[in-house]
Amino acid sequence: MQIRRVGVALAAAGAMIAGLTACGGGGATTVLQKAKDEKKLVIGVKYDQPGLGLKKPDGTVEGFDVDVAKYIAGKLGVPESGIEFKEARSANRESFLKQGQVDMVIATYSITEARKPQVTFSGPYYLAHQDSLIRADDSSITSLETLKGKKVCQVSGSNSWKNITEGTNKQNLKVEATLVPAGGYDECIAKLKSSAVDVVTTDDTILAGFAKREGASVKVAGAPFTDEKYGVGLKKGDLETCNEINKIIGQMWSDGTAAKLLAKHFDGTGLKMETAAPPAEGCA
Repeated sequence: MQIRRVGVALAAAGAMIAGLTACGGGGATTVLQKAKDEKKLVIGVKYDQPGLGLKKPDGTVEGFDVDVAKYIAGKLGVPESGIEFKEARSANRESFLKQGQVDMVIATYSITEARKPQVTFSGPYYLAHQDSLIRADDSSITSLETLKGKKVCQVSGSNSWKNITEGTNKQNLKVEATLVPAGGYDECIAKLKSSAVDVVTTDDTILAGFAKREGASVKVAGAPFTDEKYGVGLKKGDLETCNEINKIIGQMWSDGTAAKLLAKHFDGTGLKMETAAPPAEGCA
């Protein structure tokens, strides 16, 4: 009887291990290995940011980040047909990576010291700058200081507002402003147009996309106050994939692809586009 019980226990343990292996994607331990073995990747992108990551009525997504994702995936050996795009909002990017719901996140994901303990970042692949989107008839906002007393839209999961009220900007200046919560940037734009807020603040690339979509009703203030290093988010510890993507990002700039993609999505928006590859930070 004892031998039989041991045999049953061992069989159960074996089944559990097999189940765990299956859940891990055929035994792949890194995104790089998965790309090689399966020719498939799940990539988190934004669905609500014109010019960067926007879901169209036909269900497809488009934008600079989406095209960067396709380029990186292609260099990893994954065709466009093997990419599944999944919406990654500011509030769920870390949890998506930790839980394995996505293989990587390319969604205006700024590399910050606060995020590094939770995420391994490749890149940056672009250096953006935080600015302010304001109503077209507003001439009062010309610098960081002039945001004092303004109603600033606070997007759930984003750190942009902290750069104003907590002084995490190039000037180390804390500005007293009223924060108005919102679930996403589309909600912020609606609040801006209805005067429920005075400012929508985030990266200039994001704001340029919204300005292009909204036309003459809004404008970018043109008063940047941070550097935003866009990185490719990976599950913490996936250094093998991180190092490989860093090589791919370097190639994207050297072969002219980065410049072409920036022109494709931001020409005519007034965005002052960076023309050189930002220095890689190294993987950790």
